[in-house]
Parts: sequence; C-alpha cells; structure tokens
Amino acid sequence: MPKMRTHRGAAKRFKVTGSGKLIRKKAYNSHIFTPKNSRRKRRLEEEVEVSRSDSKRIRRLLGTGLNR
Repeated sequence: MPKMRTHRGAAKRFKVTGSGKLIRKKAYNSHIFTPKNSRRKRRLEEEVEVSRSDSKRIRRLLGTGLNR
C-alpha cells in the first residue's frame, strides 16, 4: 500500500508546536489596509491556535499523529 502524502496546501498554512498544538495565521491581512486601524492590523499579525473541532481534520492532512 502506498504511503500517505502530506497535503502541501495545509503544510504551508499550519504548523505544529513542540507541545503538539496547531498554529495558524489570521485572515484579512494581505491587502486593502486603508480602512483597517493600526490596532486591528497589529492583531491580525498574530498566530493563533486552531480550534479543537478543526484540529483532527488538519492533523490528518498534515500526516501528524492524532494521539496528541
């Protein structure tokens, strides 16, 4: 049986921390910055943890173990 391949799109969007949490970037931070204030733009730069409901599906795409 062939090996499971990593979903390359997901690999570029998510990363796993040392403790096993999934991290993602926030949306709406690529263009059209004029109507956004400084505080909002600064907060959009932060990385946040993926919600628990999505993490199982993303781990399957990344090929990391589901046991964490």
